[in-house]
Amino acid sequence: MEELLELREHIQQGRYASALVLIGEMEEMSLDDKINKMGSFVTILLLHLIKQHAEQRSTRSWEISIRNAIRQVIFTNKRRKAGGYYLNNEELRQTVEERYSLALGQASLEAFGGVYSPEELGAMVDESAVKEEALGLILETQAQ
Repeated sequence: MEELLELREHIQQGRYASALVLIGEMEEMSLDDKINKMGSFVTILLLHLIKQHAEQRSTRSWEISIRNAIRQVIFTNKRRKAGGYYLNNEELRQTVEERYSLALGQASLEAFGGVYSPEELGAMVDESAVKEEALGLILETQAQ
């Protein structure tokens, strides 16, 4: 909100170069917010996939969480007015890579009643397979 007031002030005073700089900063803040939001949903997706792979089972709750996380990533990534997406496939892959260790830490608290450390749980799953599955689910659903 403060940025909008500052933007108005720059425009009213005819300081258009400063206004454009502020608009650029606001665009960057908005994109960072979207990336962070998508990252949170990617973490949830990975968390449940890790638990599925480690425990070799699934629950209805995990399946629903997986579906909801995928939908939220796609919804947040979609540029509704301009068309296209904020993050391309490679940037989505990078997000999956970056969020894996966080998801593994959270999964270690939930899988098997929380008895395994992140390292122990990580040894029970194929990290690359989990990451590929997560990205594949996002891209497959996004293409529909």
